[in-house]
Amino acid sequence: MRAVIQRVTKASVTVDEKVVGSIQKGLCVLLGIGTDDTDKDVDYMVNKILNVRVFDDKGVMWKKGVKDAGLELLCVSQFTLQGLTVKGNKPDFHRAMKTDSAKTMYAQFLEKLGKSYDPSKIQDGEFGAMMLVDIANDGPVTLELDSRKFTYDF
Repeated sequence: MRAVIQRVTKASVTVDEKVVGSIQKGLCVLLGIGTDDTDKDVDYMVNKILNVRVFDDKGVMWKKGVKDAGLELLCVSQFTLQGLTVKGNKPDFHRAMKTDSAKTMYAQFLEKLGKSYDPSKIQDGEFGAMMLVDIANDGPVTLELDSRKFTYDF
């Protein structure tokens, strides 16, 4: 499972000209689910996203995670994070989990996130839809997370 997290001052997702999710200060999470991801990957991502220290505390940088700071999360499913561009110019998405299974795992991710944090502070886009994601990156701070960074075989 791969994620790109961005510290934001605000972020929103629009589908068919309707805002389906928006937050103020917090993290925007773009999440890509791979063919071999399991519950263990979901647990890793939930823990890392809630606790990675990207926020300041009383002027001291890198002191608090989104959970510690009581901020918001906007989660967006993004299968393209599983894309490979090693051969040729067309991305290869064979590592991305198929739609039905990915939708179930994404729902599981959101559920576990809500059980580990305040569900009222968690927003998301619309799985499988063409989304316009508007992000006001703060810093800019952008990090890549990978639940199995050192175990992939290419």
